Amino acid sequence: MTHLTTKELAFVEDEIRAEEITAKTMNWCASQCKDQKLRKTLEQMAESHQLKIASLSQYFNQTNHIQ
Repeated sequence: MTHLTTKELAFVEDEIRAEEITAKTMNWCASQCKDQKLRKTLEQMAESHQLKIASLSQYFNQTNHIQ
């Protein structure tokens, strides 16, 4: 199990939030897009960011907090 400092935990949390915002924005853009090819590309990019969120969240949950 990995031990992270408060600063490192805050960084991981910030990365998760950034990925969430990016994925939501791309999904919103895709929903507004009339071009099917571009819509598909945006949806795939959003999915990629959602997978990063899952990976970062799993890493975050497997860590021990140290001071």
